[in-house]
Amino acid sequence: MRSATVERKTRETDIFVAIELDGGGDYDIETGIGFFDHMLEAFAKHAMIDLKVRAEGDLHIDMHHTVEDVGIVMGQAVAKALGDCRGVRRFGAAYVPMDETLSRAAIDISKRPYLVWRVAFARPKIGEMDTELFKEWFHAFAGNAGICLHVENLYGENTHHIIESCFKATARAFRAALEIDPRCEDQTPSTKGVLGG
Repeated sequence: MRSATVERKTRETDIFVAIELDGGGDYDIETGIGFFDHMLEAFAKHAMIDLKVRAEGDLHIDMHHTVEDVGIVMGQAVAKALGDCRGVRRFGAAYVPMDETLSRAAIDISKRPYLVWRVAFARPKIGEMDTELFKEWFHAFAGNAGICLHVENLYGENTHHIIESCFKATARAFRAALEIDPRCEDQTPSTKGVLGG
């Protein structure tokens, strides 16, 4: 079973993440930020990973440190659980509609992290959460997981729908990419024989 736990404590945040990549979409998430919890729950459910997150951060200042640091620790847990990535399909892509909105995500589990983020929001906040923080989470997650991630909102008006479709599209792409391919389950999915570099 591909699983990992990671803890990270700084003067700004105290984060714990447990992840099971071959799970059933179960989640137990508490970050102190309601909408963010909702997005991480959707991510776990649609990626079909088991995910536990506990985060205590300096929310009296703002939500930036908590959101970014959760992305860091989740990414580190994914990288740890993936190990040498032997047998994974490596690539995944998904389109997710949500009412008037359509978003897509494409992933390469490459150990060469990169984020392309083509998402714009009409509103600066969802509840109390700054919408600019979502890019921070995706950037931290991709960078620490070692994945190349492209996220695009193709069209849409409702900010809630745009954010949620981006998380769900990323989750579905991630689910496809991390699956073990029975035709090459003992192989590294690269002509170089190693990922990264």
